[in-house]
Amino acid sequence: MKKQLTLILLLFISNLQAQILSERDRAEVVDQVLADRFNRLLPELMDRTGLDMWVLISREYNEDPVLRTMLPAKWLNARRRTILVFYRDKKNNTIEQLAVARYNVGKYIDSAWDKEKEPDQWKALVDIIKNRNPEKIGLNYSTHFGIVDGIVKTDYEEFMQVLPEDYKSKITSAEKLAIAWIETRTEQEMEIYKELVQITHDIIAEAFSTEVIKPGTTTTDDVVWWFRQKATDMGLDTWFHPTVDIQRMDEPLESHIVSFSNRPNDKIIKQGDLIHCDFGITYLRLNTDCQQHAYILKNGEMKPPEFLIKAFADGNRVQDILTGNFKTGKTGNQILLASLEQGKSEGFKPSIYTHPLGLYGHSSGPTIGMWDSQGGVPVNGDYPLLENTVYAIELNTTVNIPEWNKDIRIMLEEAGFWGSKGFRYVNKRQTELITIPRR
Repeated sequence: MKKQLTLILLLFISNLQAQILSERDRAEVVDQVLADRFNRLLPELMDRTGLDMWVLISREYNEDPVLRTMLPAKWLNARRRTILVFYRDKKNNTIEQLAVARYNVGKYIDSAWDKEKEPDQWKALVDIIKNRNPEKIGLNYSTHFGIVDGIVKTDYEEFMQVLPEDYKSKITSAEKLAIAWIETRTEQEMEIYKELVQITHDIIAEAFSTEVIKPGTTTTDDVVWWFRQKATDMGLDTWFHPTVDIQRMDEPLESHIVSFSNRPNDKIIKQGDLIHCDFGITYLRLNTDCQQHAYILKNGEMKPPEFLIKAFADGNRVQDILTGNFKTGKTGNQILLASLEQGKSEGFKPSIYTHPLGLYGHSSGPTIGMWDSQGGVPVNGDYPLLENTVYAIELNTTVNIPEWNKDIRIMLEEAGFWGSKGFRYVNKRQTELITIPRR
């Protein structure tokens, strides 16, 4: 336990480069967090979702997305056919973590297959099931939640062919359990998450500075590729290609489709521009997703124009409206529609497209709007908000700027946590425009 705390505390070293752990120390943290999730979180989730056996089946390089999150740090992929079995005996308050595989899967999932005694891997799996006689056997298939639809056709069909008829009626979708596993964050993970968000903010702060941006020379693509290179140089990954865009007085506001999928490349950043980025990192198996704004000061300016300061405050207010409508048990669609109605009643023009965030960037859980589905999202938007979950609070509000004779769009995104004490940002949010240069 002492070493575990020491490794996690290493994440809080003040120097940015020193915050990034060595590969060896990362592996220790990943495995310790995984052990906590298996031993403390998983039994709770299995009880909550009513499954006493969960079977995950994958082959090397074609891994179930859920199974990938369960592999130890030294396993970069599954090996051969890897079958994991989790059996929850609620009466005796025990959980077995077994692998129908040639090897132990790390320190916490024991190999339960002796190929010399039983050459048939499928029969070995069936024997495990028979010996425990579960009431419900969950498999990862789902029509609407892609991350938890991990069992492939071949594995499903081969498994069902060998499973005795008496057990076939016990097979059910593990959708709710798999989503819960993906979306639920532990206390350990939330301590790590604070640092991930701080690292993300620090990288954006460096990108939005005169160290990177020389007005009149630097292009948006220059900054985009700086983001990518910076992450690589620090030993981090990016889970999506960053974007940088410009809004300025003499150019019309682009449509949402252009903003999200067809931004112009290589535009030169100039004084008086309002610039915006979308950037996120992957580190210690968690993901960030952040959008911030900066203003390029003109000669003689000490701060952004008041109309941009006011517009940015409008964006923060729409964030507050959205997160103020969070309530455990409410669906994503209920939160979306209530927030849009309230925002419009306060005179804003909001658009909300917030998504779960965690082990994946666009993760599983309740979808709270999509940019092209502001009336609600079928099925995924009907999933409820549950505690100990993280979201990319992603939205925009359109603001009319008379001084520019046009509308602009304040686009914000920040990691937020929902728990028993309500909503909080994982590590603060942007509340004022960054200026380039700093004043």
